[in-house]
Amino acid sequence: MKILGIDPGLATMGWGVVENEGSRMRFVAAGALITRPEESLPERLLSLFTGTRDLLTLYRPDEIAFEELFFAKNITTAIAVGHARGCTLCACAEYGRPIYEYTPMQIKQSVTGYGKADKHQMQHMVRLLLGLEDIIRPDDAADAVAAALTHIQAGRLKEQYLMK
Repeated sequence: MKILGIDPGLATMGWGVVENEGSRMRFVAAGALITRPEESLPERLLSLFTGTRDLLTLYRPDEIAFEELFFAKNITTAIAVGHARGCTLCACAEYGRPIYEYTPMQIKQSVTGYGKADKHQMQHMVRLLLGLEDIIRPDDAADAVAAALTHIQAGRLKEQYLMK
């Protein structure tokens, strides 16, 4: 089974693909879709939509795992990221595979065993779990790979995280 993990964002949308064969997880690819602040919001959103479509066409994932948005204070940022997330979700819905969603705390708990792990702990554990020589860059891509790993580790319990 091939999983596409997505860490939504307007400026940087992280993505990562992991394959699961039995109990073995294999890193396939990771990266980020970047939009430029000088572009208009509609141009940036279209770029994310088409970029996500391209990733889906290239990697053909069986399932998709999103990191859920969490914002405590900045409503302006939350709205912009919400727009970006919506465009990405539309591309994934068009693709027609199941979409799942995990909170940042669930992802941290799954990958490190500690729900309040910091970014360095997360990156280190992603590297170890996948047997990589280096940590995945940028941070958003590492977060997306962590979402994919969380989905794989959810196993039979994954249905409770199915986006409705």
